Formats: sequence, C-alpha cells, structure tokens
Amino acid sequence: MTLNDRLRGAAATMAFTLLFGATAQASAPQQKTQAPGYYRMMLGDIEITTLSDGTFPLEAGKLLTNIAPKQLDAGLARSFLKDSVETSVDAFLINTGSKLVLVDTGAGVLFGPTVGKLPANLKAAGYRPEQIDEIYITHMHGDHVGGLLVDGKIAYPNAVVRAAQQEADFWLSKSNMDAAPKDAKDGYQAAMNMLNPYVAAGKFKPFNGDTELVPGVRAVAAPGHTAGHTMYVVESKGQKLVLWGDLMHVAAVQFPNPAVTIRFDTDSVMAAAQRKKYFAEAAAQGDWVAAAHLPFPGFGHLRAVGSGYVFVPVNYSALH
Repeated sequence: MTLNDRLRGAAATMAFTLLFGATAQASAPQQKTQAPGYYRMMLGDIEITTLSDGTFPLEAGKLLTNIAPKQLDAGLARSFLKDSVETSVDAFLINTGSKLVLVDTGAGVLFGPTVGKLPANLKAAGYRPEQIDEIYITHMHGDHVGGLLVDGKIAYPNAVVRAAQQEADFWLSKSNMDAAPKDAKDGYQAAMNMLNPYVAAGKFKPFNGDTELVPGVRAVAAPGHTAGHTMYVVESKGQKLVLWGDLMHVAAVQFPNPAVTIRFDTDSVMAAAQRKKYFAEAAAQGDWVAAAHLPFPGFGHLRAVGSGYVFVPVNYSALH
C-alpha cells in the first residue's frame, strides 16, 4: 500500500468517525429538567430572590368567572395558551441585610408532585431554612402555606410566621370550618394543619392593617381574594416592589381585562376592585410588581394599553 493509499484510508476513517460519532451524540436521552428555579434582582440595597415551587395546571375555563367563554379562549390564544394553563407557584425571599424574610412558602405536598420544589431551590439559591427570620403569608390558601411543614414538622425552625389577623380569624376558626360547605372544608383544614404547629410553638404573630414589619418591608391590606389577603411592599433607595400575592392568577386574561375573577375569590367583586386599583397604580407609578402565579420569575412592570394592561417581564440580569 502506497503512502497516498494510507492517507486516503485515514481520511475515510476520520470522516466515518465524525459522521457516526455525531449521530451517536445526538441520540443521547433527553434530560427533561430545568435549571434550579431561582432568580435574583437588586432593589436598591435589598436583594430579592424568586423561588419557584414548581407549576400546576389551572383549568381556566372552569375557574375564571365574569368572562364569556369565547373571550376567554381568545385571550388564551393570543398568548399561545390553551385552557389548561401551566401556572407558576412563586415565593419571594427578601434579604434586607439584617433580616431574611420569605413571602409565602409554596404548596408543599398539597398540590401533587409537580410542586413542592421550594426547599431545594432555596438551598440552590444559597440559603438554608434555618436562616429564615420571618415568613409573611399573603393568604392561607394551600399553595401559599403548604410549605410551612416538611414531613409533618416545622420547616423553618427559627422563623416567626406573620399574616393578617383577619386572615387568621377566617381560616384558623373551627366554627368557620364546621359551617363551610363540604367541598370547602379541606381548605380550612389545610390552613390549620400548616399554621397550628407555629401557633403552638409561639411562632405565629398576626398583624392588623397596613403596617411596617421590618425596615423596608410593609404589609398592605388587599382583601377580596380572601378575607385578609395582604400584599407586601418592599422599598429601598427610591425603588419599590409590590408583591401582589394572588391579586391575579392568569396573566393572559386578567391583564387585558382586570374585571375577570376566579372561583377561589371569597368576595369576587372586592377582588376585582382591588385588582383594578393596584394595576392602575403600578402602571402610573412604574413600580416593580411580582405575583405568585405570574410565569416564573414573576418580576416585571405594567403598561396601560386602552382599558387594560400589558405585563413587561424583567429583563434578564446576571447581577455582575
């Protein structure tokens, strides 16, 4: 065999290896997982971290009210969504420099296997449960308080849990649970199961009305979705972030039409009025806003368009 023959043979072998090697790599199994679910932004001197608890399907057609089915379908279609909307469950970690505050705790085990990711994402974000000083609850629905316990034990051993007194009076009342319709009793029981261990340990401290809880963070009453539904406002160096809780649920429908309500509302008329008020305020003032069920990471601004609004998500920052 001549040198040219050997060179031609080597070249053919290399081409074969490159061709079929590339094919073999492309056939690797799909991973079907995401990166850890946390996202940070700075608000003045305060660090805010969104923590994803996961997602769950929300059947908009069955749950959204005060909207015609055709309008609902059209609203979802404009955002390339169908009736079962994969809905984020977001919680927010506030590091003021002297206090570490968690707003809501996710669903824990209450909403199935697609949620309950918050503890892992908290650790991935560089924090441990025992570092949390205070936990602020927007309201006591299961997807906001379900993470207070892990394996039946207090998940945040050094934290004081805070919520509106009106919310506590509503959900932690056995007489209210006894008087509730059969299909609503589970909500009361879940709230009691999650909060009562903190109550028994002297770690539950409710508040009344609008009040500053730690420097830079204050509670703002926004009842309607529930009796004591509360927003939390964070301010530092002239910047403001309003954590809406469940002021809204389906962005594709409720931003264009804030009058749309949801069956989970305790008082849907009041809930719609709160939504209209705070949507208008956010758009007028240019505040940062975030909500538990906005697509992760949930931060953004509102821009008024006609009689509705457009949500402008946060522009990704690597926080150099």
